[in-house]
Amino acid sequence: MKPLITTAVFDAKPYDRDYLAQGADAGQVAWRFLDFRLDVSTAGAAKGMQAACIFANDVADRAALEALVSHGVKLIALRCAGFNNVDLAAARELGLAVVRVPAYSPHAVAEHTVGLLLTLNRKIHRAYNRVRELNFSLAGLVGFDLCGKTVGIIGTGKIGRITAQIFRGFEARVIAHDAAPDQSWAERHGVGYVKLPDLLAESDILSLHVPLMPDTRHLLNGQSLALTKPGVFIVNTSRGRLIDTVALIAALKSGHVGGVALDVYEEEQGVFFEDLSGQVLQDDELSLLLNFPNVLITAHQAFLTREALSEIARVTIDNLLRHARGEPYLTETVL
Repeated sequence: MKPLITTAVFDAKPYDRDYLAQGADAGQVAWRFLDFRLDVSTAGAAKGMQAACIFANDVADRAALEALVSHGVKLIALRCAGFNNVDLAAARELGLAVVRVPAYSPHAVAEHTVGLLLTLNRKIHRAYNRVRELNFSLAGLVGFDLCGKTVGIIGTGKIGRITAQIFRGFEARVIAHDAAPDQSWAERHGVGYVKLPDLLAESDILSLHVPLMPDTRHLLNGQSLALTKPGVFIVNTSRGRLIDTVALIAALKSGHVGGVALDVYEEEQGVFFEDLSGQVLQDDELSLLLNFPNVLITAHQAFLTREALSEIARVTIDNLLRHARGEPYLTETVL
């Protein structure tokens, strides 16, 4: 059977290959899996392909998009929700369609958010390493109860709402801020919307769940961090550039920020999703963060569940096949 569409998959990891290849029935999509990321220098690898499938750290700027178009690509299929790495204005000018996966598994990200906080607070990662070395001392492992603490949720989209509901299950007080508050949801779940300065001032724990936009870049900076409670814990599983890393390091050094759990980082490219063991890390700020005892970092894995990968593959393939058949895209997937 002749495939309906040919697709170059940039930055393809083993799980991408497995779930995408298994998700396309009867060879409807011909895949070209590529180990490297998209940028202007690698765009030629998509020559002869109708679509380019990319991820969060691929560079789809004007130069890269122009190169893709010159090689015959008509569609950019993001296998993620975020699209801040794509020059949408350039794509429109070039006649490139851009589609994405808007919500693969909000539960996966929300659960990882809470898991990071629990691990950091109760120092589970440190205890695990100690016990493996037969050190059963409890010194330095004191945490705090979530019950009764105030958790501030910034952004109440699907992930933010689920995260808030999980924290309510711990009997925490949950407050939220969003440009478009969902009052009916908040009332049902005992969540109170407040202004951002009030949320920063009242929260024992901050959890970020907003997209990266011009007005959210460095949402947490020197000025806004100064408004937070002394000893505040911060969790970010959304986008790295929501936090000004230099300001965060200063707040950690001063002791104003009590702990930080990150699944994302400002400058992920060339670091996250790569095996750099045995090398010298060239990012000085990330190196410094990794050395703080009250900082916990995972490498953008909040989405990585079987359910999420299956949904990413399903929606991505649906987008590709709709393009091939000339059918309209689903409203929530097209950009």
